[in-house]
Amino acid sequence: MNGFTILRGMQHYVGKIRTMRNEIRTQRFMNSLPADLRKDIGWPDMYSERRHRGN
Repeated sequence: MNGFTILRGMQHYVGKIRTMRNEIRTQRFMNSLPADLRKDIGWPDMYSERRHRGN
């Protein structure tokens, strides 16, 4: 393995961590909204559907 392969692997790993943190931040924000507003934008339905699919 050369240095570029290791660097590419690290970039991929850091990108996944960043994506996970952004998703968690978004979920927290959406869950902090009033229930009627979440229902209007479809948040509970979209979130539960995604959890059932295993993503």
